[in-house]
Amino acid sequence: MFKKHPKGLYVLFFTEMWERFGYYLMVGILLLYLTDTTTGGKAFDVRTAADIVGSFIALVYLTPFIGGLIADRYLGYLKSIYIGGSLMAAGYFGLAFPGDTALFISLGLVIVGNGFFKPNISTILGIIYNKDELKQYKDSAYNIFYMGINIGALVCNFVAAYLRNKYGWGYAFSAAGVGLVIALIWLSTGLKHVKYADVKKPMEKEDMPMMQIFLYVFLPAIVFAVIGWLIPNNLFGSDSNDAFIFACIPIVSFYVSLWVKSRGQDKKSIGALLFIFLISIIFWTIYNQNATGLTIWAENYTDRQITPALESVAGEIDMLQSVNTDTTEVPMYDEYLRPVVDENGEPVMTEGPNPYFNNLPKDKWPQKGEDVKLANAELFQSINPFFIIFFTPILVGFFTWLSRRKKEPTTASKFGYAMFISGLSSLIMVFAIMSVPSIYTHKTGAYWLFLTYGIFTISELFLSPIGLSLVSKLAPARTTALMMGGWFLSTSLGGKAAGIMASFWNNFTDKSIFFLILTGAAFIGGVLIFSRIKSLNAIVRAKTGLD
Repeated sequence: MFKKHPKGLYVLFFTEMWERFGYYLMVGILLLYLTDTTTGGKAFDVRTAADIVGSFIALVYLTPFIGGLIADRYLGYLKSIYIGGSLMAAGYFGLAFPGDTALFISLGLVIVGNGFFKPNISTILGIIYNKDELKQYKDSAYNIFYMGINIGALVCNFVAAYLRNKYGWGYAFSAAGVGLVIALIWLSTGLKHVKYADVKKPMEKEDMPMMQIFLYVFLPAIVFAVIGWLIPNNLFGSDSNDAFIFACIPIVSFYVSLWVKSRGQDKKSIGALLFIFLISIIFWTIYNQNATGLTIWAENYTDRQITPALESVAGEIDMLQSVNTDTTEVPMYDEYLRPVVDENGEPVMTEGPNPYFNNLPKDKWPQKGEDVKLANAELFQSINPFFIIFFTPILVGFFTWLSRRKKEPTTASKFGYAMFISGLSSLIMVFAIMSVPSIYTHKTGAYWLFLTYGIFTISELFLSPIGLSLVSKLAPARTTALMMGGWFLSTSLGGKAAGIMASFWNNFTDKSIFFLILTGAAFIGGVLIFSRIKSLNAIVRAKTGLD
């Protein structure tokens, strides 16, 4: 199978692997860094930290709309990738510097850089496989490409855990910058294998000029963002949430206008993509729980204490957090993890071993002076990429077996199945909550996170790599990168929704409601996909000749 693919696939595979190593390392520890109170973090409250992380993820996947458009019309794809990669590397290195100013400037550099990098490397891959002799291997190519993403995502959390335990947060963020530098060097060494796919598309009469896009899309987005920021009584929990949601209105309207103005098969193709994008927002809300809700769960509600046998292995390489039980003082928390205060509003302090034990009764705390080892919470984020790598060849082989018997699900059907399976992964967390008398007095087993990530991974393999392939198949040639930006816009909205939900984490006294909302939304999305399955299949078949 691998011999049938051109060398350009492997150039892009390793470039994306190292770029995703940097991104997932950084985003995997961002919430932990922002809420950390004991090892040099920002000590923000959960609501503020989740708001920042949700806004960051949202903007990281919103800027591909702009980056894809500029690459299509002006810069070309490779130049955009180099610009984006350089900005992201600068942002990661910048996070190693202290101070809130450095934090927000660095996050801004990563956001802008991703806009130039992310849509265009996927677009180049699609162009390579637009050749007639390679079209039949496009889905397979995107699956292989997706494995590269997840190899980077798997390894990065172990590097992050080691560096932040042994040297501090700054070294961990710097490692993400090193990953981007390696990615750009690797791309440069294999440039001859992908350069022919770097083709700028000429303007056509039906294309909107850049100035009009600025006047009709970007400028209104800025105005709407300001209105959202200034509007009293926040509609979505914070000024930043309101600003982002309002700013998306003209951008979404722009994509709708593309559909309204298009004709014939292009109109059907764009309409199908917009429908898929809309449903995918639910999927990406669940996906981005890995950096928000599930990170909170791993940090505070999961049993992370290491057995002596594992400690003897992992401890040698500084993969564990060492809890000093002698000197740390923490507030005593009530059952909803709110600090107990006295009549003057001051926190009631008690000698405690570590914030990890805040939601456990005092009789379950370790003895004073006892050395306790905890697994870093970010290590749980490697479960998903591990399962991606493990399941990908199995699932590709299974679909190949079905294809030979003409029983493989259509691309649209895979989307529908993905929604139901992702909903099931959230339902698993409801069972995790039910597995203990109370999550405010007991830690849940780590195996629940393995189970929910494992099930979600199957849904991700049904939807995510196929989504990139579908955009490449259905998008009109002149707007390929722009529609790829639309795919990432759905990821952006899902990331923001995940951040908004996580910012209200402490408002959910019954955490099962949090996960039931995600389950219900995913199931509704699956029903909507299958309600239009015949028309979606017909559109894909008419455009590509394949299902």
